[in-house]
Amino acid sequence: METLKDGELYFDRLFTKLKLPEANYERIEFEDCCFSECDFSQSKFHYCQFINCEFNGCNLSLIDLSSTRLFGVSFEASKLVGVDWTKAHWPIYHRDFELTFSDCNLSDSSFFALVLNELSLKTCQLHDVDFREGHFKNSVMSDCDFRGSLFIQTNLEHADLSGSTNYAINVFENRVKGAKFSRFEALSLLEYLGVELVD
Repeated sequence: METLKDGELYFDRLFTKLKLPEANYERIEFEDCCFSECDFSQSKFHYCQFINCEFNGCNLSLIDLSSTRLFGVSFEASKLVGVDWTKAHWPIYHRDFELTFSDCNLSDSSFFALVLNELSLKTCQLHDVDFREGHFKNSVMSDCDFRGSLFIQTNLEHADLSGSTNYAINVFENRVKGAKFSRFEALSLLEYLGVELVD
């Protein structure tokens, strides 16, 4: 079975059905690589780089990305439960890291205080995710389930949450100017205004 080597550079490679849970890697660079149906659950990628890579149908739950850089990475139909995204390396000179998640499960994860403007989350399960003090201006967070997720001092200006459900966003504690919400779900925003809705 194919494995990965510390310190290597992998360019334009396709990795299919790699089963490497609980593995430890350091200083590997991946550029223009595609990972299909791979299992890296509980693995550690320290001081690595993922540039313009794709993950399709992968299990990345509890992955440790300490000091790892991600740019132009897309995740589709993948499981990313319990990931602490704050451990990754997010250089301040990037305004947009071009991260996209589609049809993924990111429950129990943390984006606490991260600046990830223009983040793309589409049709994702985001139960009990920590978005507190984060900056997500101009992000797309559409058709997602935010049950139990935390939004406190979060910047959601001009973010698109259309079609998303189960969010609890206090308009007095978060920045939501220009944000888009579906009409019915947006009624939950009124709870914090102390108004009573009647038929």
